[in-house]
Amino acid sequence: MDLSGIEGHGAETVSDQDREAAVVVPVLDGPDPRLLFTKRADHLADHPGQMSFPGGGREPDDTDLRETALREAREEVGLRPEEVDCVGRLDDIRTVTRYSVRPFVARVPDRGYEPCDEEVAEIAPLPVSGLTDLDNYDSERRDHPYYGEIRLHYFRVGGYTVWGATARILVQFLELATDWEAPPEPDRVVDADAEYPV
Repeated sequence: MDLSGIEGHGAETVSDQDREAAVVVPVLDGPDPRLLFTKRADHLADHPGQMSFPGGGREPDDTDLRETALREAREEVGLRPEEVDCVGRLDDIRTVTRYSVRPFVARVPDRGYEPCDEEVAEIAPLPVSGLTDLDNYDSERRDHPYYGEIRLHYFRVGGYTVWGATARILVQFLELATDWEAPPEPDRVVDADAEYPV
């Protein structure tokens, strides 16, 4: 894994959504690098039970979105701002809940992390080697009522499924930091109202 592609990436900005949010894509360096994910609590109104990166909505007191990401990561998993080595950022993405989300990629200490917030049910460090294994990946194309034709990505590693907005962030991270590429065509095309395979 090589993060230099992220350091030099000219990230795209999204500014046409109702609300702003930011996440940290935490990289645990080591012989088998891992990314730190959280599993959202089942009681949440937005994206319950889904895998995500530490982060959340911008608050009025946040000076910028980087501060939002660091504040939320501290609140959710106890990651202290001074522990974060921010490498760069990925493209902003739009979510179905009308957020623009800005992902910041950062090296963080390879230590134990515990959920510190009622929004987080579980913390899951997943190996990059598993995320880049195409046996653990599939995708589908469907029409979305707001975005039109979209491609949904699914990464199934260690009993967890990363999909939705987090998977879109993950795809760009892997394509910039590893030799992984999303296959050119999806595995299937489904109706707009088809059940999600998770």
